[in-house]
Amino acid sequence: MSFTLYRGNAPLLVSVPHVGTEIPHDQRGRYAERAFEVEDTDWFLDRLYAFVREMGASLIVPRYSRYLIDLNRPSENTPMYEGQNNTELCPTRFFTGEPLYLPDQAPDGSEIRRRVLTYWRPYHGALHDELSRIHAQHGHAVLFDGHSIKSELPWLFDGTLPHMNLGTVDGTSCAPALRDALAAVFAAQDRYSHVVDGRFKGGHITRTYGRPELGIHAAQLEMCWRAYMDETPPRWNDDRVAEVTPTLRALVQAMLDWRPN
Repeated sequence: MSFTLYRGNAPLLVSVPHVGTEIPHDQRGRYAERAFEVEDTDWFLDRLYAFVREMGASLIVPRYSRYLIDLNRPSENTPMYEGQNNTELCPTRFFTGEPLYLPDQAPDGSEIRRRVLTYWRPYHGALHDELSRIHAQHGHAVLFDGHSIKSELPWLFDGTLPHMNLGTVDGTSCAPALRDALAAVFAAQDRYSHVVDGRFKGGHITRTYGRPELGIHAAQLEMCWRAYMDETPPRWNDDRVAEVTPTLRALVQAMLDWRPN
């Protein structure tokens, strides 16, 4: 199985599409040696967000690395952010810009289509089905798409990112009252810098499944690694995790407490 779905009983599904670290054996010969460090993983988010299961939320966790296929990109591979460097559906570069594959080994159209059918479609089928189940049970559903990233990556963005980057596709992927409730969680604390709908407004998952007019609301959090881990080398940090978890719990609780008018 290419992912694991932990089904809850609350009106919330948490997706962490970039925590996978495996590269299938039959594809490993294509990659530069550096790729096997999977440095652009959203490190440890399945562990960090494990508490959501105790709170009743569903959690979906993929097995394979974004270097195989990016589950948060559209299957037709259109760019997420026009006019800026973007990583593709099947990325060909590290976040630092260097080639991910050995010369002439990047996947061709046939291989990309195979990866879509084998890995991308099952994950998105599970997202769709679980959101449909939650909506049928509760009358609405909230999707929280969790991400994390190194604080500074000049190939992708200028400067240093805020600790917390909440994205609601400029307020279109969820009800305004839910957006306000989530933003209020960050406004109520002063430990972590934050922005709403800044550089990271929400990727394909947030943009596709956030349909507030249909009772499905989505938000993305792009959190900088420095909020919960050591960045170089990537390493779990107990002290930082203990500090950030109350804020993340408050964010999840706001999603659980919120109800449509």
